Amino acid sequence: MPTLDRNGVGIHYEDRGRGPAILLSHGYSATSQMWAKQVEAFQSDYRVITWDLRGHGRSDSPEAVSDYSESLAVGDMEAILRTCGVERAVIGGLSLGGYLSLAFHLAHPEQVCALMLFDTGPGYKSPKGRELWNRGAERMARNFDRQGFSALGEGAEVRVSTHQSVEGLARAARGTLVQFDARVIESLESIRVPTLVLVGESDLPFHAATDYMAAKIPNASKVVIPGAGHATNVEQPSAFNQAVRSFLSTL
Repeated sequence: MPTLDRNGVGIHYEDRGRGPAILLSHGYSATSQMWAKQVEAFQSDYRVITWDLRGHGRSDSPEAVSDYSESLAVGDMEAILRTCGVERAVIGGLSLGGYLSLAFHLAHPEQVCALMLFDTGPGYKSPKGRELWNRGAERMARNFDRQGFSALGEGAEVRVSTHQSVEGLARAARGTLVQFDARVIESLESIRVPTLVLVGESDLPFHAATDYMAAKIPNASKVVIPGAGHATNVEQPSAFNQAVRSFLSTL
């Protein structure tokens, strides 16, 4: 399996299929394994690139928290595309992966031909909102410190994922998950590429964020997947894939 060397940190990625490129980023505490049904469904018509964030799956787990951040994750995404020889791609992700997709667009808009945002949010405008989010990230990190892998929980995207380092997951919570400003949420109105905003019917914590993004992003389309919670692509793969294929056909 390919591994990209990012200043001594190995980033695992997979590159399957041929055609227009799609880069998919997973959620926190999941791995690229969560996209198995999407790789299977789309690799005959598209080039599907998936990867494991730092501290997750088959990627390395460096010891310093400073080696985990939103900007480093965005840099990893750009480096993967460059290594694969991809100049422009559809950039998509679920949960943290969706937020990172927005951050990638903010940093590299010329490399994005479309966005797909699944069960995610754009961050917070208010410092208080970010403070509450960051407190939650620290709680998750402490749970991993105390409970080990048993702190992973029972999310559908987590159940299909395998990790090497619980310490890496804790550091990723303290580094990649935390937010410091409102750049991403304030960038929504500047997005000019077609955007799919999708959420599971039962993923109630993300409905307000989905509505907000769909209203703020020009040329955005919203889809709600019945019978799905947070991991729509794992819980309802057929309906999810149909919605994604319908969107991709418009590009």
